[in-house]
Amino acid sequence: MRNPNGYGSVVKLSGKRRNPYMAKITVGWSDEGKQIVKPIGYYRTKQEANIALAEYNKNPYDLDKSTTTLKELWELFYEKKLNKLGICNQKCLISAYNNHVKPLYDKVYREIKSYDIQDIIDNSNLSYSTQSQIKNLFNHLDKLALETEIIQVSYSSLLTTDKTPETTRTILTDEEIEKVKNNRQNLTYKVILLLLYTGMRGSELFKIENKNINLEERTIKGGIKTENGKNRIIPIHNYIFDIVQEFYNEDNKYLINNYKKVTFCANFKKIFPHHTVHETRHTFRSKLDSAGANQKCIDLLMGHKSKDVGNRVYTHKTLDELRDTINLLK
Repeated sequence: MRNPNGYGSVVKLSGKRRNPYMAKITVGWSDEGKQIVKPIGYYRTKQEANIALAEYNKNPYDLDKSTTTLKELWELFYEKKLNKLGICNQKCLISAYNNHVKPLYDKVYREIKSYDIQDIIDNSNLSYSTQSQIKNLFNHLDKLALETEIIQVSYSSLLTTDKTPETTRTILTDEEIEKVKNNRQNLTYKVILLLLYTGMRGSELFKIENKNINLEERTIKGGIKTENGKNRIIPIHNYIFDIVQEFYNEDNKYLINNYKKVTFCANFKKIFPHHTVHETRHTFRSKLDSAGANQKCIDLLMGHKSKDVGNRVYTHKTLDELRDTINLLK
């Protein structure tokens, strides 16, 4: 059936092509009376081309934008949006773009379908976390593409990843914690105690600066990774206050000085070969849960997002509540 005047058409191009069908529309006429046409895109099948033509006629868009490639969209995202995200999220998105989607760099973004991305996720033997990073990348790119009217439909929501792997993390037992306490004169055990009684990540603790230690108020200010985790305030538990005092030195930048994180992690593994350093953080949460601590206070201490937290404003009342929560640990 013939298309209506001004609707556009689909033609098959000569030669061997991956996408031989071109959908095109007339955008004007030359002085000689010849049609001036612009392609909407190139497609594998005639059906795909006709669908694209129908979508264009239903919601016409700027054809100059329609040629934007994945690489060009990423560059725009990098310039306008990336720095508004958390540091960890930025690194994951950059890694996903640099390492896993190169086959799509020069492909027109509006022509990338969910199955193009799904092929990368399914056929590259990637871990669950990397698959999730790729999906997250296209979620962000689709939002920008919708905002700038490069696309009218988001396909990233159709992407699937492997099921979340079952966690193998376990908390330290009471006997293992007692072992740490009994060896608190040793440097490695002292650092383990700091982790167990603050709930901080290892990477966070080793970046705590002395300027963010308030011995008078008995608080530590620090944290990384997420907006909720950054610069959170953690009261210093009575049991580890002497260790903090020992480590504290205004002449040094960091609380933990002359002891590299990589060395600590190696020593930790020798002490607890079946645990990871991060499991001290899980132990912290588990012990507070068992002690009946307030969920809001636990989330504030750990830097987790919580619907109950709201705006993170540390009043005297809030700090007193956090201190009471910390001191539930024995």
